[in-house]
Amino acid sequence: MRRFFIEQIKKNADDLCTISGSEARHILKVLRMTEGDQFVLMDRTGCRYETEIESVAGATVNVRLIRPLAGSAYQEAEITLCQALLKSGPMDYLIEKTSELGVAAVRPFACERTVVKINGDGMTNKLRRWQEIAISAAKQSGRVAPADIFKPVLLTEVMQEMSNADCLKVMLWEREDSRDLKDVLSASAPESRVIGMVGPEGGFSSKEVTSVVDAGFIPVSLGRRILRAETAAITLTAIIQYELGDLCIRGSR
Repeated sequence: MRRFFIEQIKKNADDLCTISGSEARHILKVLRMTEGDQFVLMDRTGCRYETEIESVAGATVNVRLIRPLAGSAYQEAEITLCQALLKSGPMDYLIEKTSELGVAAVRPFACERTVVKINGDGMTNKLRRWQEIAISAAKQSGRVAPADIFKPVLLTEVMQEMSNADCLKVMLWEREDSRDLKDVLSASAPESRVIGMVGPEGGFSSKEVTSVVDAGFIPVSLGRRILRAETAAITLTAIIQYELGDLCIRGSR
């Protein structure tokens, strides 16, 4: 069944909800759906309903909320990905794929070797596009709610925020030669929240590595291969989900 997203599902006394904007245009103009067609409606809070189109009024779609749908039965790991800004194509791809894999949030940042700057005129548009990609990925993968994509900030601001986080924090570092991600995950106590950090294509500077470690992050390796930043972020997310999250059939653990 097709899935559509609005910020918040608000129903009236007749169990009706109104859809407008881009999702309404997609329903009406692209898919040419009509009265009686059914689909799943979801919002940012995780609410999901099986719905049926009741009527169309101009550019809005009125739907009847037939029944609420249960969320995921398995509690997945809460993964926050702190990601150095990449060029448009790789960053779009990274957000799409890590969203499909179930990250809770992506926190982009700028550091010494990032090519993209956070004060560019197009950053507002980029953020809007990333949020739309996360919504699309949530609909495609059946997530209860889309990943939160935050406004890019400086690495120093990320460190200030994350330094007090009481959870497992790991940083991918190409020069780490004694600890790999799997060993750290296996040795840690069962975690429900993990923060991962991936640097830019040029890597972190020595000063930045020191500051990240001081904030409580454990440098880890993904092995001998040198991966592109977007590949590293997707791999990091997949491994954490495999070890601690929901990349398994419930009950098989």
